[in-house]
Amino acid sequence: ARALWALLAALRAGWCLLPQSGYLHPDEFFQAPEVMAGDILNLQVYYPWEFLSSSPCRTVVFPLMTSGVTYWVIKSLQQLDICSSCINSYTLLVSPRLLFTIFSFILDYSVYRLAPFWGADPWKALVLLAGSYVTLVFYTRTFTNTLEGLLFALLMVLVSARKSSGSSAEPTSSSLIGVITAAGFFNRPTFLAFALMPLLYWASLIVDSQKNIKTLINHFLKLILCACFTAIVFITADTFYFTSVSLDNFYSTNKSSLIDVIAQLHEKMVVTPFNFLSYNLNPHNLALHGSHPRVTHFTVNGVMLFGILHILAIGAGFKMLKKYVHQLMLVRWCYRGPHGLLVHSEGSPTLLLFYFVPLAFLSLFSHQEPRFLIPLILPLVLFSASPNRAVKWKLLLVLFNLLGALLFGCLHQGGLIPCLFHLEQLIHSPASSSHPQHYTLLFAHTYMPPRSLLNIKKTDMHVEVIDMAGSGEETLCQTVEQRASNFTCSDCHIFIVIPGTVRATITKCGVSFRNETLIFPHLSMEDPPQIPILSSGNWRSQLGLYILEL
Repeated sequence: ARALWALLAALRAGWCLLPQSGYLHPDEFFQAPEVMAGDILNLQVYYPWEFLSSSPCRTVVFPLMTSGVTYWVIKSLQQLDICSSCINSYTLLVSPRLLFTIFSFILDYSVYRLAPFWGADPWKALVLLAGSYVTLVFYTRTFTNTLEGLLFALLMVLVSARKSSGSSAEPTSSSLIGVITAAGFFNRPTFLAFALMPLLYWASLIVDSQKNIKTLINHFLKLILCACFTAIVFITADTFYFTSVSLDNFYSTNKSSLIDVIAQLHEKMVVTPFNFLSYNLNPHNLALHGSHPRVTHFTVNGVMLFGILHILAIGAGFKMLKKYVHQLMLVRWCYRGPHGLLVHSEGSPTLLLFYFVPLAFLSLFSHQEPRFLIPLILPLVLFSASPNRAVKWKLLLVLFNLLGALLFGCLHQGGLIPCLFHLEQLIHSPASSSHPQHYTLLFAHTYMPPRSLLNIKKTDMHVEVIDMAGSGEETLCQTVEQRASNFTCSDCHIFIVIPGTVRATITKCGVSFRNETLIFPHLSMEDPPQIPILSSGNWRSQLGLYILEL
């Protein structure tokens, strides 16, 4: 098991460096790397609405601490002439992912620490974790959900203290728990759904272990004060960022103007989680991003992410719910024995609550995406790795995770990142550098292209990116024909990037192409390939992304 875990850990790091070509969701770029590339590297990017000063809904602290740090490092290396071409599409993609991959081993550490406490086999749990495609793919990407999962893991470690004698230890991590809870809330307000059960569990341990009311109050005050201090740090950083108030102003102003600046900051104070909640609690806003049945997380997303482990957890949950219904009605969610909490040999009902309570809260919202559930992998593998739960579905688990890794790590929108790498090399080729040329890049029926990977400075005006999203045939042809009619200069290049499944649409637009490049593989679930064509000799075209030059 140790050798298998080491092999899977090496695969996780190696596949990140390869890199993975699959494109899971635009948020993996537009909630951190794209924004930081514009701010720190001064590249042409697309700023999502959440990071505009008119509608600040995302904290800038975590993007600065992750993608921001990695971009600052490669920028410094290039400025110091240690690496003459450090900034390129590969480093722009891989450097933030590599940092997240390193952070992902916090999950492994947490599982190793938590397994004995919850009666699970440590190495069995680690193999389940490291072999999951959720860890291999989602936890190596720059999602806020990834950070949410890591903070949830740290919170579980802090609340699950055990003495060397085996009994539950007196909680002493009140300050850190407060910091992590507040930081998780600013990262994603949904973190409170994940933190609820660990905090209730921590509170029960404190109440059980403390006979002195003064000490009891002291623990809660430490948590609240540290949470408030952390919140102030986040609010201050976000206010500076979104109101464009420079720290230099503080050092260059006299006393009276300093008071004015402070008053201005107070008036424009930015609390991003409240803006986030205000937006997402509006059903109309959520509908813009897609509405789903309330049972989607339970019936579809959980199975899509965790496969048979999710189904087995549901079965165990129903059995335990039936057995402990009386205790649950009395809010007796843990069994108290002579040593505080006793972890049952048949699996702890508390771990199931750690899994299902957040899932239930997230199901209250109509917008439900699979990645929202990735933090739940920790309690799930701990529950599944208990000694009496022999994994009878090993072959199914292996096949499921191989399929998931292939689908989401390689195929899903898998041509777009290599396409941007290809275009970046073309734009920055020696021929283009010696003779300035103008490039128009038109993307249709693909995910939103992260412009930062083209490595174009904000001062360079020779590249224009047009994102047509899922435009219909008439709109697409109208735009292409308009660009073709303005094709006058000899140094102008117009490229159309489109999946092979809708390649025929362009042929109806009455334009001709100088050359075309097929990037394989590329699977678009919005424009899926047709099964009859897949079975013919034209299957590469259906599973490819075309770069067409007018």
